[in-house]
Amino acid sequence: MSNKESTPEARGRRLVMLATAMAVAFVVLPYLFWHRTWFGRPLRNADIAGYLNDDSHPRRVQHALAQLSERMARGDKTASTHYPRIVALASHPLAEIRTTVAWLMGQDNDAEAFHRALLVMLGDPDLMVRRNAALALTRFRDPAGRAELLAMLQPIAATAPAAGRVTVDVSPGREARRGAILARIATAGGGEIEVRAPVAGEIASVAAASGTSVQPGTPLVMIAPDPDHAWEALRGLYLVGEPDDLHTVEHFRAAQNLPDRVREQAAFTARAIRTRAEPRPSR
Repeated sequence: MSNKESTPEARGRRLVMLATAMAVAFVVLPYLFWHRTWFGRPLRNADIAGYLNDDSHPRRVQHALAQLSERMARGDKTASTHYPRIVALASHPLAEIRTTVAWLMGQDNDAEAFHRALLVMLGDPDLMVRRNAALALTRFRDPAGRAELLAMLQPIAATAPAAGRVTVDVSPGREARRGAILARIATAGGGEIEVRAPVAGEIASVAAASGTSVQPGTPLVMIAPDPDHAWEALRGLYLVGEPDDLHTVEHFRAAQNLPDRVREQAAFTARAIRTRAEPRPSR
């Protein structure tokens, strides 16, 4: 290094250049991340149409769906031009897209095409798609998803997908996020299969001890209803619940281990069901 480059003035200039480069990076990199992942960035109509048809970039599809939801919430009628594509996305190969579509369809309960599509989505192989479809159908005052809403208020079993020797990785009382590994199954062929949580929630119980042999469909872990999901289900039953549902709803009203809003919603739901069941005075 020359003496000129090692002078205090030269070192000072290099430090300024480095600081400037870092400052630019701190601005540009978050912007790029925001630009690619934040669904609040406004899109033009042409952008939405293009994003909805960009099957190679699922996040673009989700971005467009989120933008359409905001427009529909504002009563923007231009969103309806995209309804045929939204209906087509109800059969998208990615469950994440179908889940978002089911939620979005509940934003316009005057769209009969959405109503028909949601009825089909009740039979979707993905649990979250079915749940969102059931919740969206309540906006149409359609009780077709009532069984799914009631299932959201029950523990759900994570079952063995194959035969083998199981190792359980969780214990009761532990919180599990959706997709978390709950257990592993060592198959006869020497492979290992991971069993993941189908929904988020607290581990209610372990149904199969580590080291035991299990068959396909054997319950391994029971997951208690997630409070957020329970709250949504109770809101749905507020609109479509029947007297037979009161026992389940009342259980949530009395549960002391749940957030206040869940117990309050259970009380509102029970009251609404009883009111609907009361005989109407004859004229």
